[in-house]
Amino acid sequence: MLVLLAGIFVVHIATVIMLFVSTIANVWMVGSSSAGTISRGLWLLCNKTCTQLPVSSEDEASLKAVQAFMILSIIFSVVALVLFIIQLFSLEKGKRFYMTGAVMLVCWMCILIAVSIYTARFAGTVYTTNPHHGYCFILAWICFCFSFVIGILYLVLRKK
Repeated sequence: MLVLLAGIFVVHIATVIMLFVSTIANVWMVGSSSAGTISRGLWLLCNKTCTQLPVSSEDEASLKAVQAFMILSIIFSVVALVLFIIQLFSLEKGKRFYMTGAVMLVCWMCILIAVSIYTARFAGTVYTTNPHHGYCFILAWICFCFSFVIGILYLVLRKK
């Protein structure tokens, strides 16, 4: 049981770190142009130097929603981690980690909404040759999978 708890804890910490990286770094879409590699994130457009992300007025609300949901997913993931630690020491024997699981599933839903909006609105808007998804986009989907699995495990897990 201790090994299972330690494993879940390590995967949860890895998920929090990957959420931070995927939200902060500016490599959601990557392409090449005559000036070199161009990467686009949630905050900046980077070529050799990074500049403010140019967004049309019709896409601005979508970008703000993606930014907000990614930040919310980080917050909920950290809250779930703190709740797990608190419940680990205060929960009675035989009880389940319902609160931690519920908060982690809310984190999962925030990631799903953010990445879905980004995929629908911004995946094809990089005007470069050979555009493809960057590592931050892939990390966000990995965090999506991890947060779902962790959330379900917290709901099923009993304190022994």
